[in-house]
Amino acid sequence: MKTKLTKQLESTLYQYCLEQGAYVVEEVSMPAKKGIVDTLSYQLGPDNQVEWRCYELKVTKADFHSKAQLSFIGHYNYFVLPQALYEEVADEIPTQIGVLIYRPFDQQAVDLAPQPLRAPGFLTVAKKAQRQDLQVDETALTGHFVASLFREVDKAKRVKKGLQLYSDDQLFKALKKRAKVGYDIYQPDHNLYDRFVDDIQNEAITALQTELDARNAEYQALQLKYRALVHPDLEDQL
Repeated sequence: MKTKLTKQLESTLYQYCLEQGAYVVEEVSMPAKKGIVDTLSYQLGPDNQVEWRCYELKVTKADFHSKAQLSFIGHYNYFVLPQALYEEVADEIPTQIGVLIYRPFDQQAVDLAPQPLRAPGFLTVAKKAQRQDLQVDETALTGHFVASLFREVDKAKRVKKGLQLYSDDQLFKALKKRAKVGYDIYQPDHNLYDRFVDDIQNEAITALQTELDARNAEYQALQLKYRALVHPDLEDQL
């Protein structure tokens, strides 16, 4: 599970890469069993040369010393760290690896911003990365990058379509499962199932009332027409 701070670093880095003119995606599996990089970006450098940049996000010292493989296979490779962690591990960072420092925006600045901020903080370059040769086949890397982009697009489309993707049977089973967890017999309005039933009943009552009002209006119109036929002298009153 990603911590709140990890998510803040991730969203800030995403915005940072966009501002650099890069295409970016998170959690990309590397070719040749080189692990999974936290964030991978693709951009064109000088003379339209492709530059691949790998970013590994760390928020604690234990996380920094994790045995998980570091996928620093790009032309430029970076750690993305909070300031406090960087001060603790600065001497352990290899010479060729760059460092971006995350700093959250001050709450007062957030409150005074004329429009919602696109990221919870900003990044500064504490240490520049040195260029290296790409450590994997570029065609294979491009394929993995595109596959990860497709994964994110597919995920977004699923979210947009929401519950349409699930069958009635799946939704019913999920509803029954939710109903069994922590059911409060004294406060039914706290239970998902009871709230669902109440909403359905209220919607049904509203729909029936709307239909009844429409039929009453139709009945009144027919009654007026009938009176006009039986009593022509009342026609001017319609």
